[in-house]
Amino acid sequence: MNLFVFDFHGTLEQGTERAVIDISNRVLEQHDYTHRFTETDVDRLYGLRWIKYFEDLLPHESTERHRELELACFTMSSQNFDIVRKHIKPAPYAHEVLQAIAQSPHDQIVISNTQPLSLPRFLDSVDMTKYFPKSHAFAAGNHVDAPGQSKEEILDRKMKAGRYQRVIAIGDSPQDVNLAKAFGGTSYLYAHPWREFKEAEADFRIKDLRDVLREL
Repeated sequence: MNLFVFDFHGTLEQGTERAVIDISNRVLEQHDYTHRFTETDVDRLYGLRWIKYFEDLLPHESTERHRELELACFTMSSQNFDIVRKHIKPAPYAHEVLQAIAQSPHDQIVISNTQPLSLPRFLDSVDMTKYFPKSHAFAAGNHVDAPGQSKEEILDRKMKAGRYQRVIAIGDSPQDVNLAKAFGGTSYLYAHPWREFKEAEADFRIKDLRDVLREL
C-alpha cells in the first residue's frame, strides 16, 4: 500500500488567496489603515504566510504589529468563515483524483499548514471531508498562535502507525518536495494551470492533478 500525502492550499483548492486579500483588507480597515491590498498583490504574494503580507504592505511597522494584524486575520477567518467559503473551490480534477485513490488499495492523507480548528472547515467547504476524515487530516502548526508538529513529524507518526511501502507527496511548495525526500518517496510539484512552478527539485512537475494517478 502506498500513502499519498496531499498538501491542501494551492493544491487541492483554489481561491483561498482571494479570501486572504479580502480578510486582510477588512482587518486593515478595522485598524484604521488607509492601505489596501490590490488584485496585483494576489499573485505577487501568493503562497506566503499571512504575516508576510503585512510586512510587505507596512514595512515601517514593527514585527509585533505585523503579528497583531495576522492574529486579527486568523480571528476574523475563524469567526466569519463565510468570507472564505465565498472564494474557495476545489482545484481542477481534485475530486476525480481523490475518488480514484479512495477506490484503490492505497491510502491518502492531507497535511496542511493550517490552524487545527480551520482545517475541517476548509475540507468541508470543498466537500473533501469524505476523503479525509479526522484520522486522515492533519494541521501542521506553523503559525505564531498555533505552534505544533511539522509536516515531517506528522508523516513520521503516520508511517509508523501503518504499513506503507512508499510515500507519494503532492504539493505546490519546496516543503512538500522535501517531505517526499525525507521518506525516500516520490514528489509531485503541482501548480495550477495559470500559475508558475515554485523552485524545487521534484521528481515530477505537473499542472494536472490527474497525472498523479500513474501511481495507482
